[in-house]
Amino acid sequence: MPAKNSLKILTAGPLSRVPWLAHGFSTRSGGLSRAYGGNALNLGFTKQDSRAAVERNREAFLRRAGATSGKKLWPLVTLRQIHSDLIHCVSEIPKKVLAGDGLLTATPELLIGIQTADCIPVILVDIKHRAVGVFHAGWRGTVKRIVEKGVGEMYRWFETKPGDICAAIGPGVHGCCYRVGEEVRSQFESQFGYAEKLFREKKESDEIHLKYPLLFLTARAPGHSDFPKQIFLDLVEANRHQLLAAGVGKKNISASELCTVCRNDLLFSYRAENGVTGRLMAVAGIRP
Repeated sequence: MPAKNSLKILTAGPLSRVPWLAHGFSTRSGGLSRAYGGNALNLGFTKQDSRAAVERNREAFLRRAGATSGKKLWPLVTLRQIHSDLIHCVSEIPKKVLAGDGLLTATPELLIGIQTADCIPVILVDIKHRAVGVFHAGWRGTVKRIVEKGVGEMYRWFETKPGDICAAIGPGVHGCCYRVGEEVRSQFESQFGYAEKLFREKKESDEIHLKYPLLFLTARAPGHSDFPKQIFLDLVEANRHQLLAAGVGKKNISASELCTVCRNDLLFSYRAENGVTGRLMAVAGIRP
């Protein structure tokens, strides 16, 4: 049995069956960072953590993900993420850090990765042309259709057909915990005909209101103030719908059941930790 604080990495079952693919979704377990609890595997250069700890965490994670040729680690390409729909195709380490939220490559022994701490990570794999893509899909990127555009960009660069894509949606905040404002719902409704299916509502409750309702009587009929509505967005389903709309087969799409907020013991969550947290990473690369 592995040690309690051993490094844990998550993989998608369908992607694990692709023999030339190295991929993985990190967790918070088994690292060297102390800023976010003992032995945290923080993979982002955050202000609370030391650069040395993050670099050692990344090395351990890459080795566990299989991104090695002998003892040599593959180079890792990441982005300055800006909640956009910008996607870059890379064949080597860029001379300067790229800004955007999606990466593509068909170059063997080059690892591409995006970071998350509630947003949805998505990996796309063209099993015919040996090409991969990784995407950071928060609500802003999702409403801009970054994953749907990613399928199109893979066709542009690699002649990828949607039917040849295997997709994995990694751990992120789920509809149970992702509360948003009315303005977010309005933006989705302006873009997607199926937007209604992505949201659910529930009324806020308050124990004092429920126990002493007479204290909160108003002159407005029917006599009681309504509790405001809470709105929740299902980002996983939003991105699944985009993949389906782009032509990816339903059977070729897998999604993690892990919610970063519910499983804050295993995963970093910006919301659950009030913004002071580490970063997870989703990576993909091509074995030679």
